[in-house]
Amino acid sequence: MEEGSVKCGENVNESASGGRPPNPLAGSFRQTPCKPTLVRHSFVKTRSINVSSEPENSSENCETEFIPIVRSGGWADKGFRQSMEDVYVCCDNFMQDYGLKNFCDGPHAFYGVFDGHGGKHAADFACSNIPKFITEDVGFPMEIERVVSSAFLHTDTAFAEACSLNSSLASGTTALAALLIGRSLVVANAGDCRAVLCRKGKAIEMSRDHKPACSKEKKRIEASGGYVYDGYLNGQLNVARAIGDWHMEGLKDSNGLGPLSAEPEVMEVKLMEEDEFLIMGCDGIWDVFRSQNAVDFARRKLQEHNDPVVCCKELVAEALKRRSGDNLAVVVVCFHLRPPPPLTAPRPRVQRSISAEGLRELQSFLDSLGN
Repeated sequence: MEEGSVKCGENVNESASGGRPPNPLAGSFRQTPCKPTLVRHSFVKTRSINVSSEPENSSENCETEFIPIVRSGGWADKGFRQSMEDVYVCCDNFMQDYGLKNFCDGPHAFYGVFDGHGGKHAADFACSNIPKFITEDVGFPMEIERVVSSAFLHTDTAFAEACSLNSSLASGTTALAALLIGRSLVVANAGDCRAVLCRKGKAIEMSRDHKPACSKEKKRIEASGGYVYDGYLNGQLNVARAIGDWHMEGLKDSNGLGPLSAEPEVMEVKLMEEDEFLIMGCDGIWDVFRSQNAVDFARRKLQEHNDPVVCCKELVAEALKRRSGDNLAVVVVCFHLRPPPPLTAPRPRVQRSISAEGLRELQSFLDSLGN
């Protein structure tokens, strides 16, 4: 994908048009009024985790040391399903595209993967509106984690209003978003999409899958008046967090409170020189790839051609070969112009030994010295 390009929608490779989906930055997508931060699920704390060995300073978003150079790509395929409900967005020049000034050196980028269910409307809506609500928040860009979390909740509320006007929009979507400002990478997740950072060949998970059977999610669900049956939230949905699904009885009340939460978990890390790329994928990818397996696969492909778009196509093709039964969408974001370097394993300590025959000859020689 060319630097600065924006794609919001699926790139289904069997599509007859073969063109780009609509640009979410065009037309009615852009609005100017600022939005205050929305806090809905006060009983659920947004989580910020620093996976770097460096001390975290949330007020410091720019560093003069390592400056990432971003290159991104995405690919999607409906797979063995009859319809396509996955959407992704790649925006390498986020601030520029919104007419805002960069406030530090380095990239200002936004990426997202949205896995729809019960239709594609919620995924399209989240893809277009989450970045809009981020830029409209009065706390952006200085309070990135809070602003991103609030954007998810604003999007959920706005989609409820849209569905009240047009019932045919009724649907839901998981949402995974990554915002890169300078060295600061913020990943927000609601649902079972996953983001994995490659650090010198090692997979570091930047999100947690929100499945109803997960002990933490099950506890939250039950505290909200819901239940988990056979791995499904209220016996209806196989994710514990999602945007939309307002039409499903017992999952959300009119204020958005209930067993199904749209509030994301947020993780932040300061990128280092060793950080090579980020993989963001829907659950159809992770059904057939372990995190480390996907990193190994993508790393090997990037070493061959150093093209994130081609790498995404190959990840999707491999998932299909492994018989993933879901829609597939993946985004790869590289942080260097060069391909990932070969990994150099430390030289093992050489152990030397002497044979029994050699020991006998040595003993015979020593005995001869004593005579």
